[in-house]
Amino acid sequence: MFAAASAQAATVTTSTPCGSETLTQPFLPWGDSGYYSLVPGGSFEGPLTGWTLAGGATTVAGSEPYAATGSLGSLSLAVPAGASVQSPFICVDGADTYFRFFALNKTTASTLTVSVVYTIAGIQLAFPVGIVNGDSKWEPSGALHTGGKIASRLSSTGTAMMALRFTASGGTSQIDDVFLDPRLKH
Repeated sequence: MFAAASAQAATVTTSTPCGSETLTQPFLPWGDSGYYSLVPGGSFEGPLTGWTLAGGATTVAGSEPYAATGSLGSLSLAVPAGASVQSPFICVDGADTYFRFFALNKTTASTLTVSVVYTIAGIQLAFPVGIVNGDSKWEPSGALHTGGKIASRLSSTGTAMMALRFTASGGTSQIDDVFLDPRLKH
């Protein structure tokens, strides 16, 4: 297990076209020195304001053991086969290009299809960006693309509204600590 202190090597606050955000380095123990911001409610430790849960998805006891948010949590989100969860819509710009999270699969057949959902000019568009085959222990996902550069160029403001959608198949998966990486802020 990695020490919690190494997961939070640096904390900075920066301003973007979408507002101010606090950035940390939660994936440093896995060789990723990127600075990330936690998606609203993405630790699943408090109210899930703005999150949409369907098909029996719910919070459950158990959290990733690395304290990636700076403190060890006690809850995560269980997504049974056929269920899906979607984060609240958040403002992104062209610099918000990657996201990562922690995953745990309850069976070897469990997978998560991960999509980004954009609202641009009042139209909602969803794009699958990856399939995460988690492990039987908590592991960080790879860096998945948001498409933020393209979406922000399609918007007249240079920003777009994005949500993340996780859909399970083959068995129950759990997710925890969902982070957005504004890559241009390294």
